Amino acid sequence: MVNTNIDRETLRALADEGNETALDRLADLADAAGDLEELSELLDEGSMRAGLLLTRRAVTTGDLRELQRISDAGYDAAGNELNRLLKGPVGEEVD
Repeated sequence: MVNTNIDRETLRALADEGNETALDRLADLADAAGDLEELSELLDEGSMRAGLLLTRRAVTTGDLRELQRISDAGYDAAGNELNRLLKGPVGEEVD
């Protein structure tokens, strides 16, 4: 198996030409770097992989507003997670 180290510029060029695999790879790299801004931009470009990665992060932190934003950007699974969390058990109210 050939080990290739593909640079971001090449991935970006391929993604700009419509290559979804390159777009997914950019999302994975942004996620590994913790670059939420780039992930959000990739989601705006239509990367469902970025939507998945952002949704996982938002569920982990319980960020309902972020889940709504991700859902509004076109990643439907974020809306499903948002609904699941909203329908979950309500904690005890503290006065």
